[in-house]
Amino acid sequence: MQFKDTNILLGITGGIAAYKTPDLVRKLVAQGANVRVVLTESAKEFVSPLSLQAVSGNTVSDSLLDKDAEAAMGHIELARWADKLLIAPATANFLAKLTYGLADDLLSTLCLATAAPIYVAPAMNQQMWLAKATQSNIKLLQGRDIQFLGPAQGEQACGDVGPGRMLEPEEIVQLILPAVSQVLADKHIIITAGPTREDIDPVRYITNHSSGKMGYALAKAAQVLGANVTLISGPVNLTAPTQVHTINVSSAEDMHKAVMQQMGDCDIFIGCAAVADYRPQQKTSQKIKKSEQELTLTFVKNPDILSDVAHLTKPPFTVGFAAETQNLREYALGKLTRKKLNMIAANDVSNTNIGFNSEQNAVTVFWPEGEKQLNIADKSLLAAQLMQLVAERYTKNTD
Repeated sequence: MQFKDTNILLGITGGIAAYKTPDLVRKLVAQGANVRVVLTESAKEFVSPLSLQAVSGNTVSDSLLDKDAEAAMGHIELARWADKLLIAPATANFLAKLTYGLADDLLSTLCLATAAPIYVAPAMNQQMWLAKATQSNIKLLQGRDIQFLGPAQGEQACGDVGPGRMLEPEEIVQLILPAVSQVLADKHIIITAGPTREDIDPVRYITNHSSGKMGYALAKAAQVLGANVTLISGPVNLTAPTQVHTINVSSAEDMHKAVMQQMGDCDIFIGCAAVADYRPQQKTSQKIKKSEQELTLTFVKNPDILSDVAHLTKPPFTVGFAAETQNLREYALGKLTRKKLNMIAANDVSNTNIGFNSEQNAVTVFWPEGEKQLNIADKSLLAAQLMQLVAERYTKNTD
C-alpha cells in the first residue's frame, strides 16, 4: 500500500470524464490513501457528491464559504491537510484559472493556499487542448512545477479523435505513486495478455473469457519498476498502456510468432495470456451453413508459447500463469516442472468474484524453492506486488 497514511485532496472539475472519479478514489484508497474530495459547481452536474463520499469515507466539500467548516476557514484547513493535490479531470477553463491565479471558488483557492505538490489530469476536446491559449497556459503551469498527467489520445465523447482524453484512473494512480526503486531499469520484459481467437469460418471463432486486465496491469507495473516493456495482446477492450510497446495479435499462432520475433534481447518473459490450446484443423473460406443436426469439428494442438520460450538455448527468466478450476497447487507445480519455468502464478477461476473479467484477482506464486500467496486485491495492486516478487526472484537468479 504505497500511499499508506498519505493525504490526497482530489479536485474534480466539470468535464464528462468526472464519471470516472469514484473509481479513481477507490483505487487511491486501495493503495492506503486518505482521500478528501472537492467538487466545483459544474462538476456536480457530472458526478454525485454522495457516491464520492461513499467511496472515500469522507464528507465532500464544494463551497468556499462553508459555515460548517472550522472557523469558516475550511479552505486553509484542507490546504494544510493535503500531502498531494490532484485535479482530475482538469478542464481547459480550470487550467486557465490556475494559470492566472484566480481564487473564486474552493478548488481554485486551495491551489493557491496549499504547499502540497499539484498534479493535473487534463480532459477536454482535442481542439481545446491544441488551442494556442491552452498550450500557452500549460507552458506557464509547467514552469511553476505543476505536474501534468496526460492527456491520452483517442476517441472523445464528442466524437472527435485526438489528444485530450483523461488518463484511466489506474494510470493516474501509478503516475503519482511515491518513487519506486527502478529495480528493472534497462531490462526488456515481454508480457502476453488477453485471449486468442481461433477462426472456424469468416464469421465464427473460438475464444475464452480472458479480459486481458491482469496482463495490462503487469505491463504498467513493470514499467513503473523501470523496465522496457513489450506487451503482446490478444483481442481486448482495453486502452494500451502509455509508453509500452504494444503488439496486437489474434490467434495463438500469431502470438507465438510475435513472441519469438521479440525474443532477441528479452530478460524476462511473462506468459499471462489465455492462449487457446487447440484450433480448428481447417478454417472454411465460406460461412458454414446450418443444415445437419450435428456439426463435427476436428481440432489440432496450438504451439506452446510458454514452453517454447523456456526451452530456448538461452531462455529469459520465464514466468507462467495457470488458471485452474480444481487441484490448483498440483497442476501449477506440474506445469512449473514440466515446462521448466522459473515461476508460475496460479489462480482459481472457479471463483467468479476474481480472475476472468473481474477487477480483482488473487494468486499463489510458486518457484522451485518456495511459494507465496498474494491475497485478493485490485488487479493493479496485485500486479505491482507480483512484479516486485518477479524482480526479487530474477535478481537472485542472475546473481
